[in-house]
Formats: sequence, structure tokens, C-alpha cells
Amino acid sequence: MSDSVNIRELNDLIASKSNFVGMITQGMDQTIVGQKHLVDSLLIALLANGHVLLEGVPGLAKTLAIKTLASLIDAKYSRIQFTPDLLPADVVGTMVYSAKQEKFEVRRGPVFANFVLADEINRAPAKVQSALLEAMQERQVTIGKETFRLDDPFLVLATQNPIEQEGTYPLPEAQVDRFLIKVIIGYPNKEEEKQIIRQNIKAEKREVRPLVKPEDIIEVRKIVQQIYVDEKIERYIVDIVFATRFPQDYGLNDLTSIISFGASPRASISLALAARAYAFLKGRGYVIPEDVRAVCHDVMRHRIGLSYEAEANNISADEVISEILDKIAVP
Repeated sequence: MSDSVNIRELNDLIASKSNFVGMITQGMDQTIVGQKHLVDSLLIALLANGHVLLEGVPGLAKTLAIKTLASLIDAKYSRIQFTPDLLPADVVGTMVYSAKQEKFEVRRGPVFANFVLADEINRAPAKVQSALLEAMQERQVTIGKETFRLDDPFLVLATQNPIEQEGTYPLPEAQVDRFLIKVIIGYPNKEEEKQIIRQNIKAEKREVRPLVKPEDIIEVRKIVQQIYVDEKIERYIVDIVFATRFPQDYGLNDLTSIISFGASPRASISLALAARAYAFLKGRGYVIPEDVRAVCHDVMRHRIGLSYEAEANNISADEVISEILDKIAVP
């Protein structure tokens, strides 16, 4: 009974903070046409304290969406254009000799911001990509002998283009695994495309003003952390992840030759965190199986390794996840 009372109190608390989500969604809608899934995904990452990898062809407002989100939140924003000649020091910073002080001083790089847009992240070599690893996972940066904590909230929002693969460096598994979600962005429909044309041929551009503060995000995150995850939901999450590692144990024998390696324990953590954030967006103080299913594709698609057989038969990670979700019993 105490749990139900707590959940009732939590539901009231979530309802009192629902204007936070509404304000951001409304602000995004004024600039971004359609792309509701993208907006929801950015909010999930924001609430779950995770990083986002966006994949889509050029011109789908990936950069604009991230810039708009940063503008709506009165936070520091920086953009790093990843190129083949980029150096790790261009991302995290370096030691610079000061003739006036007669000593080396730390010059901080663009990673010292609340929102870091890593544009076309797969254009830079692995050395540069790994420079982001410590920042993303440990929320700190080491320059020389000094270690600096990064500001909270800290979000890396990376984009990559799936079609132009010449001169790119595919992200290593360790790097990809650090993204809470990977969002695939599709083309808008005809009505949305017409709206995009109208919006972009207008002479005046709509200015995006800050609506919330970084402290508001930290406060809302504390509420998200209280959202109840039942043991049955935990078991459901574990079953989904284990089905990617040992498909034969779940009657998915056809997937044994399709999956080369399954999802890591970070997938289980990310599923629980993203499901809680999704429950918050829906105004609930507890997670239900539908929340897990709603975020499953975004959380898992970059964590499953596909075999050559899968690639030869054009089988995608999303199809594998759908098959697993259809097979695993819903609690």
C-alpha cells in the first residue's frame, strides 16, 4: 500500500512538472517541422542523463534540432565539426605557454559546454573520437596533469551521415556503446515538406529564446530517478538483452547465425533509464512494458553486432529487435 501512495505522490509531482516538457516541445515545434520522434528522443536523453547519436541523410534538421534544444535551455552550447585533420586537443583543449606568466596554462576546448554537438562524428579518426570517451563516460577531461569536471547537465549529441561512407571512420563499438540511444531520422511526409518550404521562404526568422534553466533539468532528473521500476520489468529488460546474446535459449534459433555479438550490460542499464524517462514524458510514476518496448529500438540498434550473413540478406538490427520483442513474453 505504501508503494501505491508513493506512486500517487510521484504522479502528482510529475504532473506539476509536466509544463517543463510542454515548454520544450512547444519551443522545438516552432522551429522543427514534424520529427516528433526526434524531439521525444532528445528529451529522453536529456532526462536520462545520456548521449544521443543521430543518423540521417543531410537536410533533415539534425543540427537545427540540437541547436534549438540548446537555445531553449539557457545553457552553454558548442559545435565541433569533425574532419579528418581534427586533433584531440581541438576537442578537449591543450596546454599553452604564457610568456607573461612564464608558465604553461590550460586552454579549454569546446567540450567544456552543457550541450556539445559533434557534427559528422565519423569524419574524424579514432584518436579524436576517443578524446570524447572520457568526457562522455566520466564527465571529466584530463589535460596534462590536471583533471577538470564538466558542467552538469552535459550532453553529447553526435550526428552521422549513413550514405556517404567514403573518407569516414566507423565508430568503434566502445564509443558507440556510450550513446544512450541511436535515433534514425527519416524523410518528412508531403504536408510537413510543404510546411518546411513555407517556413524557410519567409523573410523573417523566428528567434529561439531560453525557456528553462539548467537547474530545472537537474531538478526534473531527480524526479525521473524516483520513477518505480518493478522487478518484473527488470526481468523483462534482462530477457530482451539476453535474447541478443543467447537467442537459442529463447527459441530464436534463426538469430544465432544473424547476431555476431549481443548487447552489453550497458544496454540493460540504458533500457531501464530510457524507459523511466519515457514514463515521465507520459506522466507516470512507474514503468510499464510498453515504455520498454517504445525505447527498445533506439537503445539497442547500435549495440547488436550483425554477421556477414545478416548483411548479405539485408537484415537490419531493427528487424532482429522486433523479432526478439515479438518472442519475449510481456509481463
